[in-house]
Amino acid sequence: MGDRIARRVVTVPDVVGLTFRVGREVAHKAGVALANRDPDGPPIAALAWPGLHYIVRQQPAPGTLLHEWDSVVIEVTKHGDAPALEPAQPRPSPPADAVQATFEPQQYIDLTDD
Repeated sequence: MGDRIARRVVTVPDVVGLTFRVGREVAHKAGVALANRDPDGPPIAALAWPGLHYIVRQQPAPGTLLHEWDSVVIEVTKHGDAPALEPAQPRPSPPADAVQATFEPQQYIDLTDD
């Protein structure tokens, strides 16, 4: 395989959770292209049309460096076809204001030399 000639190296954006149309715009602005995981299959835009589709997976991960206009493989799901997510665990109540207003250290560390 020969050397690659690309104008620049770009950072892969995080597109998981976005609609396909928004994700495609984010990817385009970052300088990468979204692609189907099956190279022999239809273009990803054909899989995400018609209707509202969400991006549920991407490869490589966000933050990865690629040559400009390399592909980011995604998987999409049609709105309403995503598996139900488990309910979020409730967060504990925050402490009362009076507790947050005072700071009492739990231990002291002596950093002086004796």
